[in-house]
Amino acid sequence: MYCNKIKKYRLEKQMTMKQLAQKAGISSGYLCHLEKGNRQNPSTKVMQNIANALGVKIAEIFFIE
Repeated sequence: MYCNKIKKYRLEKQMTMKQLAQKAGISSGYLCHLEKGNRQNPSTKVMQNIANALGVKIAEIFFIE
């Protein structure tokens, strides 16, 4: 099941939204919408980019274990 822990991991890594967006190769506006839950079901590529930028697995951020 889809969930969203982007903010949790971003804050743990002490990154701003802008820093994470740049590292993940997405716009900060899109990241903001994802983080707030206004947008759901990002593409696999976007999920992988965010996970790589945060140094964790996709499942840890986007899925309930």
